[in-house]
Amino acid sequence: MSSESSPPPPGTELEAQIDEGAATTAVIAPPPSRAPSGRQLYQGIFELQSNSVLIAVMLVLALFAVLHPSFYSLRQIQDVAQSSVYVGVIACAMSFLIAMRQLDLSVSSILALTAGIAALLMNQGWNPWLAALAALGCAGLMGLFNGFLVQTVRINALLATLATLYVYNGFNQGLTGSNTVILGYTNNDVPLKGNHAITSSFFTSLSGNFLDIPIAFWLMVGIALVLTIILRFTPFGYRVRSIGSNPEAAMFSGISIPRVTYQAFFLAGIGAGLAGLLALIFFKAADPSVGGSDNLLAIAAVIIGGTPMRGGTATVIGAMLGAILLTGVIYSGLPYFNISENWTQFALGAVILASVAVDSILRAGRRRS
Repeated sequence: MSSESSPPPPGTELEAQIDEGAATTAVIAPPPSRAPSGRQLYQGIFELQSNSVLIAVMLVLALFAVLHPSFYSLRQIQDVAQSSVYVGVIACAMSFLIAMRQLDLSVSSILALTAGIAALLMNQGWNPWLAALAALGCAGLMGLFNGFLVQTVRINALLATLATLYVYNGFNQGLTGSNTVILGYTNNDVPLKGNHAITSSFFTSLSGNFLDIPIAFWLMVGIALVLTIILRFTPFGYRVRSIGSNPEAAMFSGISIPRVTYQAFFLAGIGAGLAGLLALIFFKAADPSVGGSDNLLAIAAVIIGGTPMRGGTATVIGAMLGAILLTGVIYSGLPYFNISENWTQFALGAVILASVAVDSILRAGRRRS
């Protein structure tokens, strides 16, 4: 692992100015003379590289308001908020990887395995908080292993995480015997005597609603805000964006690409692990097959949200909005238009294609202007 010199201040930008077919030039702006003001912090948090996802969410919500006002019932709003949490948390963490021109396909398996490990430990009598912490640590280790394969073994991220997708899923199937682990019960649905995991503060404090909205949704929003601050205003976020903009210039400036790569994959693993714990809190059980397509949906949410695959920039808030659009609004709203569940995947694919196409057109227009 190469040594790393002192990083420039968080506000310093080292971004590649890229034109189609032109050479890449690194430009280093002078460091800021003082810390960002409250106004700059607000703009940095809520700045989106593309407003198309926000426009899409608003248009879809307006369409539902006109055609199906019942979509705005409290129960439906709670369902939309809850269903968007798992992909949303993964997408927020995935933004860092895609900003570095990397990705992680194994996050859906990490989600399921983290939930399975936590559930098994709780059924063994572990304190739920400690069991969750141990399972989250395992999720981080899985992310680090992905980073090892990509950075040290030099396997392409797509191939490496595709392999670990099956490795982690297979390990989960073997660990749980391909059975759903129900908290407080054996595999034969026999109650475990003296096991009171689901009545502990871990479940009572993190489940339920706050202001009639699921607490899990508020946790996702909090995670998105924290990660946005990290991306925009910390040395780690600066390094992520610098590597994505121009890896050669980033290395020349003293940034340790191996270290940042490990950190980004670790963050993706932690994000998937948190999503797995939130799923366990909601369902009170760990299904080995949970989160099957969440990896692809998370990547789509990040891209739709305004983070380009070419790297160099990212928007965590946009990724969260993309997840809400795909897994919350669209998926929950399809039945209102009498669309059969058999056509759900087709409809989601069409929405993703249309969103990416619109975003591409808008970007092309900005480049021409």
